[in-house]
Amino acid sequence: MKVGALFTGGKDSTYSAFLAGKENEVVCLMNMYSENKDSYMFHTVGDKLLQMQADALLIPLERHKTKGIKEEELSDLRNFIADIKERYKIEGVVSGALASEYQYSRINAILSDLGLVSITPLWHVNIEQYLRNLIKDGFHAVIVSVSADGLDEGWLGKEIDNENLEKLIDLSRRYRFNLGFEGGEAETAVLDGPNFNYAIKIKKSKVVKDEGKAYLSIEEAIKVDKEN
Repeated sequence: MKVGALFTGGKDSTYSAFLAGKENEVVCLMNMYSENKDSYMFHTVGDKLLQMQADALLIPLERHKTKGIKEEELSDLRNFIADIKERYKIEGVVSGALASEYQYSRINAILSDLGLVSITPLWHVNIEQYLRNLIKDGFHAVIVSVSADGLDEGWLGKEIDNENLEKLIDLSRRYRFNLGFEGGEAETAVLDGPNFNYAIKIKKSKVVKDEGKAYLSIEEAIKVDKEN
């Protein structure tokens, strides 16, 4: 089945597209970018890497802007998906929903209305096991924003590897934040994976603090040949 994948470049959407691609043909990456940095629906950090990630995956990237106004952005998403359905002849859409009923129910309502299949490989999975699988399968995801107690700016740029995952598990239990970051506690960017044609390296970045949130402003990134 031909499918499009809602794509932010973060761990959940990237891994979901990878899993869905085992049984479907992912013909398009679909990115909604918001003018509202506090968008209710869409990950907004790390978008400078998006085209590099899409090129590494050898999948076309389509982008669509929304003002990020609550509920109105859903209309923008519907129009975007309808356009992709027409142009790419997709039959389904992949999303990286973990446990957020807000996102899950709204996306599914749009897809049902458009006659498209909803594919959510990570829906209600065990988060610890999912992150262990992400690492085991060879994905390299780095943290690019933090906005939760227990996660300070020292985490910015750190990869979610086995060692750091154990630290995150401990912190999530102590500070009671969502380990999957689905509530916006942190955001990630994937720099390499088994389905990447090349790896990505962040060459230049700076930490920016903004109203209780700290994020990595990526100024330069380069393509890196993968090790054989």
